[in-house]
Amino acid sequence: MARHIHITRLLDRGRFNDRVLRQLGWAMAFIAGAINAGGFLAVHRYTSHISGIVSGMADAWATGEIRLALSLLVMLCCFVGGAMHSTWLILWARRQRLRGGYGVSMMEEALLLLVFGLLGAGLSLHKGLFTPPTVMLLCFIMGMHNTIVTKLSGGLLRSTHMTGIATDLGIELAKMSYYNREGRTRVAAVRSNRTKFRIYGLILLSFFLGGVVGALGFKHLGFGFTLPLALFLFLLGLRPAWYDVKLRWRWWRSRQFARRMNTVEQGG
Repeated sequence: MARHIHITRLLDRGRFNDRVLRQLGWAMAFIAGAINAGGFLAVHRYTSHISGIVSGMADAWATGEIRLALSLLVMLCCFVGGAMHSTWLILWARRQRLRGGYGVSMMEEALLLLVFGLLGAGLSLHKGLFTPPTVMLLCFIMGMHNTIVTKLSGGLLRSTHMTGIATDLGIELAKMSYYNREGRTRVAAVRSNRTKFRIYGLILLSFFLGGVVGALGFKHLGFGFTLPLALFLFLLGLRPAWYDVKLRWRWWRSRQFARRMNTVEQGG
C-alpha cells in the first residue's frame, strides 16, 4: 500500500505516491500560471519562458541588437539566481535537520510578490524607471518558484516548465497507444504510468487555470491581485515552517526539564 507522506516531512526525496507532494505541485503550478499572466500584463513578457529568452538573446546577438541581448542575459541570470537562492535555503534546512526549508522559500517568495505589486503600481507613473527592476524581480521569483517543487520531487515535477510537462504527457500517451505483440521475447512489454499521466495533466491544467484567474484578476483588480496570491503562497509555506518551530520548542523544553532534573538529583 502506498505510503502518504505528511507535508511537514517532505525533504527532497518525494515520489509520485506522495499525495501531498502532488497537491503541492498542482497548487504551485496554479500560482505560477497566475504570476506569469500578471507579469505579461505588467512588462509584456512571459518571465518563466527561459527557452524563449535564450532564443531571443541569440537572435539579438546575431542581428547586432546588443542592448536587447544584454537585457535578456540579465533576465536569464536573475532566473538562475532565484533557483540558486531557493536551493540554498532547502539545502541549509537539510543540513540543520529542519523540514521547513522549502516553506521558508515559499514565504520569502510571497513577500517578493508583494514587492512586485508595489513595483507594478509604480509602472503606471514611471514606466521607464520601474520596468527593469520589475522584470528582474519576476525572473528571480519564477526561478525560486520552479525550484521548490523540482527539488522536493527529485526533478520529477515542475511548476513553471510546461514544455517539459507537455513532453512527458506525450511520452505517456505514446506508451498507452503502443500495441504489444504477444510472442516470445526477452524485451519487456511497453507499459504506461497512468499515475504520472494524471499528475502531469493536472499540473498542466492547473497552470492554465492559474493563468486565466491571474489574467482576470490583474485586469480587474490591478496589481492588488498580488495580495491574495502572496497570502496563498505564504500559508502554503507557513505550515512546514511552523512545524519546525514547534519541534525546536519541544526540544528546548525537554532539555530545560532534563537540566532541572539533573540539578535536583545533584542537590539531593
